[in-house]
Amino acid sequence: MASATSDQAPRTQRHLSRTADNGLKIVVVGGFGVGKTTLVRSVSEIRPLNTEETMTRAGEGVDELDRTSTKTATTVAFDFGRISVDDRTVLYLFGAPGQERFWFLWDRLFSGTLGAVVLVDTRRLADSWYAIDRLEHHGTPFVVARNDFGDASQHTDAQVREALDLPEHVPMITCDARDRESAKGVLIKLVQHLYALSTAARGSTHQ
Repeated sequence: MASATSDQAPRTQRHLSRTADNGLKIVVVGGFGVGKTTLVRSVSEIRPLNTEETMTRAGEGVDELDRTSTKTATTVAFDFGRISVDDRTVLYLFGAPGQERFWFLWDRLFSGTLGAVVLVDTRRLADSWYAIDRLEHHGTPFVVARNDFGDASQHTDAQVREALDLPEHVPMITCDARDRESAKGVLIKLVQHLYALSTAARGSTHQ
């Protein structure tokens, strides 16, 4: 699933509204092969910019290939997509590379980020620890999205929270990164979370 593209009908390229003046940066992070590129492709209203390269045997022993044996390409810089919320507000989506050797790019990619999606494969939860650690270090709000790979051995939400040491206030959602509506649901969950945090912050300043 992680490297599959959506089977839905192609979308018409949508031009950015001339009234758009509120650009918000969202980053999609997670371990190697969890579906970040697929999610950005699924939800973007424009043809996404992908910096993918074909995987070769040179990556063996460097990249963790367990449960990703069907993956043939990998992101080496970032993926970029766009989705308009309304005539003024636009979300700019950046998919971060998942391999450990590219993690040094993450701190720069997080700069100016409004919020983030941590995409996880519950079969490889340990691959998500670093993403969560860096987001918490930067103070970047995030939600966790469990990409559904159709594995019968899925963990419960409580087990995932315990494994990732997630606070209760961090939202968690299950998604299919290949499905446009499911991917949109992840972004909606993030926007709702950001709005709730903003509302709570405003309320505390008036007390």
